[in-house]
Amino acid sequence: MSIENDETIYVRLLDEAVEVWRPVKAIMISESIYRLLDGQSIPEDEEWEFHPGELVAVEPKSFDGASKKVAVKLL
Repeated sequence: MSIENDETIYVRLLDEAVEVWRPVKAIMISESIYRLLDGQSIPEDEEWEFHPGELVAVEPKSFDGASKKVAVKLL
């Protein structure tokens, strides 16, 4: 599943009572475009906004004072 130069980005979980983000592995295509790595399994009790293999746009989001990259749009 892991390849050289992969990074962790965050994907929003759907149908949650509060905002929840799942860390996932992705490869950078450009500064604001990433491809979620194939081979990652989605837990049975989760629904990810974006899925392994998809190309997404990312934006910075602050989590407890630290900026993280989050997937915001399917490309």
